[in-house]
Amino acid sequence: MGDFDKIVNRVGTESMKWDGVDKLYGGEGLLPFWVADMDFKAPEAVLEALKKRVDHGIFGYPHKPASLDDAIINWLSRRYSFPVDQNEIVYTSGVVPAIYQIIQAFTKPKDKVIIQPPVYYPFFKVVTNGDRQLVENPLVYDGQHYKMDLDHLESIIDDQTKMIILCSPHNPVGRVWSKEELTRLAELCIKYNLLIIADEIHADLIFSGHTHTSIATLSEEMANRTFTCLAPSKTFNLAGIQASYVVIKNQSYKRKLEQQLGNEFLNMTNNFSSVAMEAAYRYGESWLEELLQYLENNVATVKQYIQEFMPKIKVVEPEGTYLLWLDCTDLQLSSMERKKWLRDSGKLALSHGIVFGKEGEAFERVNIACPKQTLVEGLERLKKAYDEKF
Repeated sequence: MGDFDKIVNRVGTESMKWDGVDKLYGGEGLLPFWVADMDFKAPEAVLEALKKRVDHGIFGYPHKPASLDDAIINWLSRRYSFPVDQNEIVYTSGVVPAIYQIIQAFTKPKDKVIIQPPVYYPFFKVVTNGDRQLVENPLVYDGQHYKMDLDHLESIIDDQTKMIILCSPHNPVGRVWSKEELTRLAELCIKYNLLIIADEIHADLIFSGHTHTSIATLSEEMANRTFTCLAPSKTFNLAGIQASYVVIKNQSYKRKLEQQLGNEFLNMTNNFSSVAMEAAYRYGESWLEELLQYLENNVATVKQYIQEFMPKIKVVEPEGTYLLWLDCTDLQLSSMERKKWLRDSGKLALSHGIVFGKEGEAFERVNIACPKQTLVEGLERLKKAYDEKF
């Protein structure tokens, strides 16, 4: 199926990850482990479906096929026991734009929206760019694991609080929230009448021993207040195709979001998104299972290498995603010092933890979705810089 060891040269393909990295980081010859896309080709079935669409040669306004609904419905039912009807799906051009439009449609200026940092950094702007108040409920880190601080969450809810954005699985800390944790969060949402946006874009990327639970499946009451944002983009490396969707059980809310998207002229996908999504969900499952095993092996490689050669750095144990969260507290470098050191001495571009919130100041996020050869080269660069400084 997937040849995950194969090095595919992405330089010169207008890749943000590879072609934009030196300018963005102010360095030269940097090896990128930052933005969350993979260095693996999409499944062959997806490539073949896209080639067939290109060969047709006409790219007029698209019409979404009913077969796409079926592919999504079967995927969510089979993998997550998430029952979805075709009348509950709204197609969008990306998860972040969808989150922004949901906030615009269902809150008013100055309303409060809660996020849980350290968290995917666009969450900050989707709230504040729309003149809503950002309220932070930081995760609790005990030096090994993260958990939600639900007591603090309850303490910050007031009459202006209307919504919470849940990152599930969590980017960047790699948590796959347990059913018990989500149930406690759901109880607070119901108690205080909060709407919830569940960003579940990493839902397919779950490691052995863990299970993804969509919070909307916990009860009918939760289903009716949840906007579940999903996409095949992380799973099958399709981010540039801009294919995503929102599952909304509440039909009144669904109509209101569709109206919002129409008012903003954002209610149309492109010629390739439906084709890629349907092929991925229909034919990509065995490829995904191979990918997950490869990612778990990459995680093991990083953990062993860092433990042996760079003991001042600690890998926070991931439960899902292809993003590793490195605890660099013992390096005793500020975020800016660490950024300069990684760039100049390591020739590496990582995602610096501070962008995920002040709670990430001592951390770095590493994208390990690449061939092992690339990963080892990155580790060797890091070790060389580490040995020179520590």
